[in-house]
Amino acid sequence: MHKLIATGLGIGYIRKGAGTVAAMVCCAVWYTISVNLSHHSNDLGIIPLLITILITVIGIWSSDVVEEQWGKDSNRVVIDEIAGMCLSLLYVPVNEKSILAGLFLFRLFDIAKPFGIRKLEKLPGGWGVMLDDLLAGLYANLLLQLASRGGLL
Repeated sequence: MHKLIATGLGIGYIRKGAGTVAAMVCCAVWYTISVNLSHHSNDLGIIPLLITILITVIGIWSSDVVEEQWGKDSNRVVIDEIAGMCLSLLYVPVNEKSILAGLFLFRLFDIAKPFGIRKLEKLPGGWGVMLDDLLAGLYANLLLQLASRGGLL
């Protein structure tokens, strides 16, 4: 079960670019769910936040378990990219422009690891696996919020 979760339902077994693929799949799922939910209500409320928290908590747990077998922050673990991507898109207007901007910004911060992101990576177990991507997602989200308020999204 933990391997299935940690690999994002198997995406992590892709040899090259698994993190980017996981983030792209997350964007597609986020967009689809958001559009379908918005047909029922204009206010999505707490649902996106609960999804993000649930993925994060399960991700910390599963990453911690698989680290014992696969080593520190294995490239097979992509649940961290999924959680970070969810945080990037949290309470951002859902449209093609915002989703693509979110994907670009998240991957930029996740790969470059500026502004303290690299330090979080060094935390033990699942915390280190997940928190660096969550901080990358937070930075992406802040920029998307500014762009949204500025009428760019």
